Amino acid sequence: MDLNQLQLPAITPNMVIIGLLGMIAVVTAIGVVAFNNPIRSMLSLVANFFTLAFIYFSMGADMMGITQIVVYTGAIMVLFLFVIMLLNLSTDSLVATKKFDIKPLLALPVGLGVFALILSQILMPFKDVVKTSAPDATATAVGWGSPQAIGRTLFTGYVWPFEVISLLLMVGIVGAILLARRRVEV
Repeated sequence: MDLNQLQLPAITPNMVIIGLLGMIAVVTAIGVVAFNNPIRSMLSLVANFFTLAFIYFSMGADMMGITQIVVYTGAIMVLFLFVIMLLNLSTDSLVATKKFDIKPLLALPVGLGVFALILSQILMPFKDVVKTSAPDATATAVGWGSPQAIGRTLFTGYVWPFEVISLLLMVGIVGAILLARRRVEV
């Protein structure tokens, strides 16, 4: 294969914006696991959620962007904040030990291997992508990414997984209440 004959897609401003937002999303995702302070890690996760919402907006999937902000940034982050406050996590309580541990030595090669595997599985399907926006809404019957299309898909083809997830969330709420309840000594 001659590199001079390789046809590369034209770089559009939308592709540049998505690329910059993607880099910000990667940096904030690294911040989630790199910070020792749980509050800083949580704030980095909030920034990551907003960045993903902006990526959805730039791709023309406004409903997904709004859902990202309302569900993840609103509800999930409030839940994480309550868990951090409830558990009273702090880095002062962590005691450093001086014992030899092989886990940090294995973490880098295993982490890089998993990262390379995931990256290969993500990038390979995108090698033929030339359009970075949502399909034209007039070309589809209801409109791609519209609330009607999402609702029709969710409550027809995915009604069983939707109900299973609702039961799983209810069990999680009951479990959280039981774990947070103070035990009374008799």
